[in-house]
Amino acid sequence: MPLRSFFVLCLLAGSLAIQAAEIYRWTDAEGRVHFGQRPEAGAEPIEVRPQVVERDAVTREREARAERYFGARREERQAEARRQAERQAQHARECEALRERLARLSRGGRYYHVDEQGGRVYYSDEELAAARRQLSGLIEQRCG
Repeated sequence: MPLRSFFVLCLLAGSLAIQAAEIYRWTDAEGRVHFGQRPEAGAEPIEVRPQVVERDAVTREREARAERYFGARREERQAEARRQAERQAQHARECEALRERLARLSRGGRYYHVDEQGGRVYYSDEELAAARRQLSGLIEQRCG
């Protein structure tokens, strides 16, 4: 909360400083007119009003077209960034699954598959070592 109060105070101080700034006009001995922020002898304060520029219909339409164009481009970039993030997340999930499979094989145990008759066919140590090598190669190739 103190930080918010500090920013509000800075904004108020800045706006007061802008309002307090005055412009003075005076004429020197040679008849030349001068303007400045510090009053000189015989200077009178003048009011400076900001110029308001109205845009014509063509300019407003051109600005609207530009905003639509850049808005569409911005949305395309955001959509591509979302797609890229999803691809990266999918890749990370695939790499994690491969590493998990390798870890399960490396923990040991008896691994098997079921044959056509419903019986278990256990993998030999050579087959398990080949599967580990294959998974390690896939991890190195795909996951770096």
